[in-house]
Amino acid sequence: MRHRTAPPISGSVRVSRAITLAAALLCAGAAAAADDAAPGRVVSLNVCTDQLALLIGAPGQLISVSRLAHDPRSSAMAEEARALPANGASAEEVVLLRPDLVLAGNYTARAATQMLEQLGYRVERFAPARSLEDARQNILRMGALLGREDRAAEVLADFDARRAALRETPERKPRVAYYMPFNETAGAQTLTGDILNAAGMANLADEKGMAFRGRLPLEGLLLAEPDLILVSRPYDSPAQATSLLQHPALQATGALHQVVDSPNWICGTPALLDAVAAMRDLRHDWEAAQ
Repeated sequence: MRHRTAPPISGSVRVSRAITLAAALLCAGAAAAADDAAPGRVVSLNVCTDQLALLIGAPGQLISVSRLAHDPRSSAMAEEARALPANGASAEEVVLLRPDLVLAGNYTARAATQMLEQLGYRVERFAPARSLEDARQNILRMGALLGREDRAAEVLADFDARRAALRETPERKPRVAYYMPFNETAGAQTLTGDILNAAGMANLADEKGMAFRGRLPLEGLLLAEPDLILVSRPYDSPAQATSLLQHPALQATGALHQVVDSPNWICGTPALLDAVAAMRDLRHDWEAAQ
């Protein structure tokens, strides 16, 4: 059997590949050189870094956000984000944007961020926030990355002042179950748990020994008889993930069935305090009804 050999690469193809490689190396070199200066072109691939960069960055500094940034169910700053183009978190898209800095989450588009790092682009990852204190650190870190320390200090001062104003020590705390899709709940070592604690509520997950996230069967929830049951808004179309949250048994418990505004609960940003304020108001309503 005769083996066919691959046709020789034409001179034009070699030139095209060389140009592409040279362009990538040039961009990489520029990105590396910008490490010590405030980045002028920032691309965010994560809904939480989107919001921090929008809040702290200088006008025109952030040039692209993640697609979730435009979704009001996911982002507390969706309206502000719509002024910027959204990206699909692919390495090819990011390279064409010629960024000085790429922001991502620890679990965001790992293949793309690894590729970008191999090309020499500066990628900074943020871990998911698990507490209000994590949010403070996120604000400070974003300020340092963007060369906007003064702006970050202003945001942090407002955050701390409002957090202090919301702080209360109630005589009696309502027992609360935050019931998420797929029977999940969240304990003290989560952002959800810290919001409930800051609002003066006793988290049912703590009673169940769940420090982080875990499953709480509907039967276990009903037998625990919480004072308040908190659920997120249902999807616009039927979904298995949220169908249990509309179960008639939940409505029949006699506990308040509060719809939670989910965007304020997701990211380590000042929007967390909107969630704390809403839960504090709910606690006041519960106290008045006793």
